[in-house]
Amino acid sequence: MIILGIDPGSRTTGYGLIDNQPNQMHYVASGYIKLVGDSLPQRLGQIFQQIELIIEKHQPQHMSIENVFMQRNADSALKLGQARGAAICAAYHAGLEIAEYAPREIKQALVGSGAAGKDQVQHMVRRLLGLQKELQSDEGDGLAIAICHAQFYATQQKTGIEKSMFKSRRGKRR
Repeated sequence: MIILGIDPGSRTTGYGLIDNQPNQMHYVASGYIKLVGDSLPQRLGQIFQQIELIIEKHQPQHMSIENVFMQRNADSALKLGQARGAAICAAYHAGLEIAEYAPREIKQALVGSGAAGKDQVQHMVRRLLGLQKELQSDEGDGLAIAICHAQFYATQQKTGIEKSMFKSRRGKRR
């Protein structure tokens, strides 16, 4: 099962793809979408289009995305929420199952502490996937979100306790 992890942003959106096999994860691809232009609708359109292209190229079955957390700046939180919405719409349109995770859940799943720092998360992403290269921050976060989903999904398969997921009925490819 290929999982697409998305770290949404209104200026840079990170992504990471892993192939989740029983008891093993393999790196597929990662990167970031550098959004251009001053118009928010233009940048949101870029997120939607680029996520669609990534989905078309790699054919993931699931997408996991970070939840919005309230920052000090409400305007930034609103823009982040809109960026999430553009990515979610692209995944829904393609028929993927979509799961959302809080930042603390992601850190807990990878490092064992919801208060872990970015460096610790990046280190564990590289270690779990056997990567030697340094990762750009947003792409590392995208991979972390994909790994988090892989771990929650494996637990769900063993226990039958389901994490709330959107199940796309559109099913473009299915």
